[in-house]
Amino acid sequence: MRLGFVINPIAGMGGRVGLKGTDGKVAEARARGAEPRSPDRARRALGAIADRVPDATILTWGAPMGADLAREAGFDPEVLGTPAGEETTAADTRAAVEGFVDAGVDLVCFVGGDGTAADVADALDGTETPMLGIPGGVKVYSSVFAVSPEDAADVIATFERTERREVMDIDEDAYREGAVNPELRAVAWVPVGENLQSSKQTGSGNVEAVAEGFADGVEAGVTYVLGPGSTLGAIKDALGFDGSPLGVDVWRDGEVLAWDATEAEILDTLGDRNVIVVSPIGGQGFIFGRGNPQLSPAVIRRCEVEVVASRAKLDDIGTLRVDTDDPELDADLRGWTKVRVGRFERRLLEIA
Repeated sequence: MRLGFVINPIAGMGGRVGLKGTDGKVAEARARGAEPRSPDRARRALGAIADRVPDATILTWGAPMGADLAREAGFDPEVLGTPAGEETTAADTRAAVEGFVDAGVDLVCFVGGDGTAADVADALDGTETPMLGIPGGVKVYSSVFAVSPEDAADVIATFERTERREVMDIDEDAYREGAVNPELRAVAWVPVGENLQSSKQTGSGNVEAVAEGFADGVEAGVTYVLGPGSTLGAIKDALGFDGSPLGVDVWRDGEVLAWDATEAEILDTLGDRNVIVVSPIGGQGFIFGRGNPQLSPAVIRRCEVEVVASRAKLDDIGTLRVDTDDPELDADLRGWTKVRVGRFERRLLEIA
């Protein structure tokens, strides 16, 4: 494996001295006695990578952006460049990542926070080179980060595929005033692994992100059977129509085929490929059998099933449930499924 490894050496310095971030506050952080955090996080990650992927080829940037710590971990790194000045900048990070891409790395691994993640994603825009973050910043809202430096090594050693994930960031000045408003900065390819964190968003924004992501992904010729509930209401709004809040609506290619439909009306509108979209009932977890009897076994058997939900709802539920009045169908539906919880993100949850 050819692994690009870059460190933002000032990321996270403002956290322990009460600055809630380092953007524009490096001098003040140092004046308050802040110590760099990222180098130690990088040291831990590189040590774990040396244990888990000892034959990896490390490509990096000059000290303090990785070369010295890679050698310390026992690697003989390819050093592609050096920082432009005494203080490293976002431009240095982007230059390093662009160099990694030109050199044909399999993965870009970086140490920093959400701002660094946005810089890396910006440099990777237009490529399919995946990125993986080692959390070193104060605010780590994005879903491109491993849970810990050691977990990053596990992901690097075991991943077999990648998926699109969200890079979030917040305005640090507003954050210091108590306002937390995560914004989507980019979407990047990330290795798939169990030890990745989810992105953190506010509840309302999460539902909006689910709706926007679903609307972005609709396919021509597919019939969508949209269940009841507020989350589905947001999806219907995103598709451009006022849905029945407690009913089932059928939509295809920009046209509402049935509004507040019965089982028979749903069956009449189904085409060659059909997708039922449902959200679990809060506190119960049922996706079928509670509040949507129109979605009968006959309907379900002719459709694919997509589940959507806010993260908060899933945290309260833990498990999805079905009760379709058809035990054989219930058994077929049980197992693990991916639930859309963001514009691009999905969470694996069990239908019990």
